[in-house]
Amino acid sequence: MTTVLALEEGYWSSLGEGVGAILLYALVGLVLVLAGFFAVDLTTPGKLRNLVAQGLPNAVTVSAAGMLSMAFIVVLAIYASGGDLAGGLIRSLIFGAVGIVVQVVSVRILERVLGIDIGAVLHSPTFAAEALVVSAAHFALGLVVAVAIL
Repeated sequence: MTTVLALEEGYWSSLGEGVGAILLYALVGLVLVLAGFFAVDLTTPGKLRNLVAQGLPNAVTVSAAGMLSMAFIVVLAIYASGGDLAGGLIRSLIFGAVGIVVQVVSVRILERVLGIDIGAVLHSPTFAAEALVVSAAHFALGLVVAVAIL
């Protein structure tokens, strides 16, 4: 008895388009996450990349929250694209860029209002509770921007 695998016409083409979309969205996501990281780096005292590489817990926590918040924005921009690849990529880039600006400005305002010396927090070798507040702000603002996309 022989079993034959029958695929619908256009299967391989559709599969290729799907893989291409994944690669393009992954590239956009990577660019936005890196841009978000560098935006936070530029607006904080010291080199955030070096602080993360040193394993300083507050720098790692704040950086991770910023990256997660960018992921929310990209994911909902993809979801909102409704299968329109070009439109979804453009939306992801634009909404991601807006999200980066909104997050950096808002978090810096929050730090000032609450009197958080983010430079001291990020450079501290021990965990500081203020890092949770700043991380939560990144996370919350990422959710707000992401949901606004819908």
